[in-house]
Amino acid sequence: MSSNEYTLRSCLKCGDFIKKSPLKCVGICDRVCHVRCSGLTEQQLDNVRNIGWRCDRCIEKSQPEHMLKLQQWLRQHEKRLEALEAGLNSKLNNSCEAPALCPFLPHSISRKAIIITGILLGLTIIMGALLAVILGKTPLKSKLGDGEDTRQSIPINSPIDEVNIGGGLVLRYVPRAVWLAQPPQKELPSLSLPVPMVILLPTNSENCSTQAQCVFKVRFLQTFNIESERRDDISFNFLIGGDGNVYIGRGWDLVGAHLNGYNTRSVSFAYIGTFQHQAPSPKQLNVTRLLLEDGVNRGKIAPNYKLVGASTLEPTITQYNADRLYQSFSNWTHWTTVN
Repeated sequence: MSSNEYTLRSCLKCGDFIKKSPLKCVGICDRVCHVRCSGLTEQQLDNVRNIGWRCDRCIEKSQPEHMLKLQQWLRQHEKRLEALEAGLNSKLNNSCEAPALCPFLPHSISRKAIIITGILLGLTIIMGALLAVILGKTPLKSKLGDGEDTRQSIPINSPIDEVNIGGGLVLRYVPRAVWLAQPPQKELPSLSLPVPMVILLPTNSENCSTQAQCVFKVRFLQTFNIESERRDDISFNFLIGGDGNVYIGRGWDLVGAHLNGYNTRSVSFAYIGTFQHQAPSPKQLNVTRLLLEDGVNRGKIAPNYKLVGASTLEPTITQYNADRLYQSFSNWTHWTTVN
């Protein structure tokens, strides 16, 4: 559409007429917006050129209502935490030039810091409780023969699991508890290890470049897999974010739900993003090498494994289309395009 076609159209954000270079919604409304009114960063504007931009109204209509409410609630909670943290840092800097908590001033900033820390902890607990209510799920207690609970009991503040691959290379795993995973709906079957195949595929969501963004994407994806697709857990064994971290889905030992007919003899690496027009980041490619090496070292992946794209195995399923993703691995040693 030429710039003249926008002369009588107004911005959906500010209402002013648009003269040139508008953002056009690719949703059903076909409305336009000033670039300056979109609130997008330069990086996000670059992504818009590849995947298109949708206004808030079209996004709301395209998502299930309970998903949208959960997404809005999590974002509001994240903003509250950031505001509290910013307020705490400001008070600490203004009131204390030596130790951060001013331990020798028990009636000033130290007491306030404890109160604010308690508020943060309380909000985290409330968030977990509300998620359980919204999703209508209760923790599954899968038992072994001796009564041992098969679920991971990792505390909510578990650190990132760093694995030294060698040569100064470190692989960072983000445990399920850190991204606030809900437990599986039932006990999942075990894989026969080592698996002979590693399947690569996209999540078909927005990409992420920070751990906070990626945690939100992974948690939202698990909710979609369970609530909308009626799966027992998040579909993938591992998810690789643009931040360079590996997010543990079903892990090395459990059967995934990524591709019918191949789940019991493969593990899945899902890349957070949409890769029809945009290639995976260098961080995502580097961490893939480390993850494959770690899988072989652990005896989870066969040394002569095949690395294959999901669209090769199921070319008729459009959700697996990710040409730029698969092209990035075309010269890798184990890559194959033959089923």
